[in-house]
Amino acid sequence: MQVYPVSAFKDNYVWIIQGEERRVAIVDPGEAAPVLEAIERENTEPVAILVTHHHADHVGGIAEIRDRFPVPVFGPAHESVPGMDHPLREGDRVEPEGLGLAFEVLDTPGHTAGHIAYVHREALFCGDTLFTGGCGKLFEGTPRQMFESLEKIRALPESTWVYCGHEYTLDNLDFARQVEPDSDAIARRITGDRERRDADRPTVPATLELERATNPFLRWDVPAVREAAEAYVDGRLRQDWEVFAALRQWKDDIDAAG
Repeated sequence: MQVYPVSAFKDNYVWIIQGEERRVAIVDPGEAAPVLEAIERENTEPVAILVTHHHADHVGGIAEIRDRFPVPVFGPAHESVPGMDHPLREGDRVEPEGLGLAFEVLDTPGHTAGHIAYVHREALFCGDTLFTGGCGKLFEGTPRQMFESLEKIRALPESTWVYCGHEYTLDNLDFARQVEPDSDAIARRITGDRERRDADRPTVPATLELERATNPFLRWDVPAVREAAEAYVDGRLRQDWEVFAALRQWKDDIDAAG
């Protein structure tokens, strides 16, 4: 399997998964033009579209792509996705015809009510549930739902590569540094990822091992993170999901303040 990003809009990534005979699956095509350009440039043949959730910046290009390539659309069973003809739930297995690859489906609600993710061996396509250095906002789900979704992801092998939907890493790591200001791992990651962005290179994907070492939204059981969350809410947080909820509220408050 080969995976490469196609940049869309300001900071979206559409992931192109290449399998056998230059056939590809397209993950979350919010914008059609750059995807079609990449397909033509690389001389590949689309055989499927994989969707993680219904937001327009992840599905807006489906109709135009299917005008050229009438491929099946796989997506979350509990959400409305244009052109979807293969609704999926946790436990389903996806094997797009001709790709030679299989994906396991996880239910990962929180960012949206029916969000799903796709896992192929050591590759995770997680849309806007987990970001490199952060996690998605809770537009439709609850903190408890998002926590449980991230628990599933955190339990995957540390060698898993995280392919998320946006280039938000440096902003997320600024928040991580506020939560753990003494973390050498976060400082090193900021330096490396800033160099990548300065060179116009993506910071995505990253390994789950790196996320577990630097992403506060996967570090709810680390004493320093719990203490920082408790200091922010000025109260005792007895359960791990409450620590996560406090961190998410903290980040939301920073974003709202501009």
